Amino acid sequence: MKIQESAENYLETILILSQKKSQVRSIDIVNELAFSKPSVSVAMKNLRQNGYILMDKDGHITLTDAGREIAETIYERHQLLSQCLVRLGVDEQTAIEDACRIEHVISAKSFEAVKHHLETH
Repeated sequence: MKIQESAENYLETILILSQKKSQVRSIDIVNELAFSKPSVSVAMKNLRQNGYILMDKDGHITLTDAGREIAETIYERHQLLSQCLVRLGVDEQTAIEDACRIEHVISAKSFEAVKHHLETH
């Protein structure tokens, strides 16, 4: 299922934050992405309604299996594409920024080809 780029970014951010800390709350996402509280609140509501996250009564956010699958896919793409661009001579900051844009539009087929090429060369 194709979801919006912004939703993919939120899911990826939740995944990254959950690797750094035991509990993720909306304020952590606000601080990480420098977005407004209302924007993050609306996004969390949408992600919850679409079955990508769960939020308990204390506001702790966890990814559902569907949300985790999307987040891990986007994160893998981000990591690999960033590394690829750096290996090609792109400075790290530019590589990270460009990978963040590419990760959302590259097809699964093209990504797998890039991944295979990097693993074999």
